[in-house]
Amino acid sequence: MEYQDLERMINERERSLSLAFPALMRKVYVWMTLALVITAITAYGVASSPALLSLIYSSKFTFFGLIIVELALVFFLSARIQKLSLTTATLCFILYSVINGATMASIFAIYSTSVIAKTFFITAGTFAVMAVFGYFTKSDLTSWGKLGIMAVIGLIIAGIVNMFLKSPMMDLVISGVGVLVFVGLTAYDSQKIKRMLAMQVDMDEGAQKVALMGSLALYLDFVNLFLYLLRFFGRGGD
Repeated sequence: MEYQDLERMINERERSLSLAFPALMRKVYVWMTLALVITAITAYGVASSPALLSLIYSSKFTFFGLIIVELALVFFLSARIQKLSLTTATLCFILYSVINGATMASIFAIYSTSVIAKTFFITAGTFAVMAVFGYFTKSDLTSWGKLGIMAVIGLIIAGIVNMFLKSPMMDLVISGVGVLVFVGLTAYDSQKIKRMLAMQVDMDEGAQKVALMGSLALYLDFVNLFLYLLRFFGRGGD
């Protein structure tokens, strides 16, 4: 009953917010798309530079240092978003996109361009379907989010364990579970973002920061879904 009341309130809110709600939703996907473009350009640029590749991947300290910076930026944005200006928060998101692109550059050395392109389009299609489902479904997907977060923690632990075991079968299982987890999280985050933005009364800075954090959540869903799918399609070569 509570969920139905919330949906009814959101629907009424959408009709009464003039241009605020659709404009905020557009910002979510524009920011997410721009972040993905920045990541892709950075990854390709680093992959095309032997010097940069050597700088990042010749030292575990450098590579894992960048990973730590990435995690720190996400936690920093999540914890401090209300106190940061929109400009600072946006710059942090851009910086995260650049660093993430640098750490993803190795995929161009591991996988062929055709496999990467095929996986990207499959990811885009899957992501779009689940984002639309999450936006329009009348079902409450809150439980998907809770299960997804627990599953992500499990994936991280399993990935670390398999770094030592180096089991192809375990890697396959992790990849499969990872795909399912981020498919579910895409739908959950889409619904959650819709609810949060429907509560905003105008296009003030606070509302735009909510949209920015929504774009970060969907960006992370897309990138992780892409990487897990790539591990599947990369097994068969071209």
